[in-house]
Amino acid sequence: MAALRLFPIEGVPEVEPGDVLAEMLVAAAMEQGTPFEPQDCVVVTQKIVSKAEGRVVPLDAGDPEARRAMIEAESARVLRRRDELVISETRHGFVCANAGIDLSNVDDGYAALLPIDPDRSARVVRDGIRALAGADVAVIVSDTFGRAWRVGLTDVAIGVAGLAAVVDLRGQFDTRGRELQVTEIALADEIAGAAELVKGKASNVPAVVVRGLDPAWFREASARELVRPPAEDLFR
Repeated sequence: MAALRLFPIEGVPEVEPGDVLAEMLVAAAMEQGTPFEPQDCVVVTQKIVSKAEGRVVPLDAGDPEARRAMIEAESARVLRRRDELVISETRHGFVCANAGIDLSNVDDGYAALLPIDPDRSARVVRDGIRALAGADVAVIVSDTFGRAWRVGLTDVAIGVAGLAAVVDLRGQFDTRGRELQVTEIALADEIAGAAELVKGKASNVPAVVVRGLDPAWFREASARELVRPPAEDLFR
């Protein structure tokens, strides 16, 4: 495989409800001299998607009852509680802290909720970029999650369009000739995590272009491929 290139899309203005993200991203990419190319993957942070879709709602961060009620309203079910921390399953099937509700990078007194359908959000951005820039790109909507088995946070894919979310290597052979039995690569999560190294948490970079991915990975897909079925999940 050729080397990958990752570069930020800078200069995107503050996103408001109703803004067309594809227009903003295409304009910013052109302005900085890195127009989109076919088979780019554009990783877009959940926060600007939620802002554009009007998923930013009033919340008094100092009111624990209001916060708890909002978490429960955004959850399909609550799995664990510890003090103010709630681990819940969202309606999308994601297991995460506080139903993905986020107070960072939004105005005081407000909270950002997850997009209602992140896959659809990714498709809308993808279709817009294709129409405006003439480039057939993939789009990942990313968010920051913790992990049951590991310390620390990383960005993962919550919405995917035009790229395999999971690459299934079962049935292929390793370098010793052994057939792979269980190997499935969380491709979209790996790309989201790599893009976070370029975005950072406090740099005001809402999107990253990943260039040089294997052409075989580009296909119709869904982030739901990454959600482990409850029957296979030892933690639910």
